[in-house]
Amino acid sequence: MDLLSPMHIIVLLVVALLIFGPKRLPEIGSGLGKSIREFKQSMSNMTNPSAQDSKDPQSTEYPVKAVAKDTEATREQ
Repeated sequence: MDLLSPMHIIVLLVVALLIFGPKRLPEIGSGLGKSIREFKQSMSNMTNPSAQDSKDPQSTEYPVKAVAKDTEATREQ
């Protein structure tokens, strides 16, 4: 008996559709996709720390930009 046979997948999708509804299912799918992408990215960053993505919120790029904007605003005053 194969656990991931097409019939089992269809039954799981129908059950998920009945539980969450047609409006909420795409949101759940996109959230799951984002979390898998972030997990893969963090795993690759752990193995290769020099290849960090610029969209990484823990990057030092964001605080530097915020400080630069604050100093520009105080210079204008």
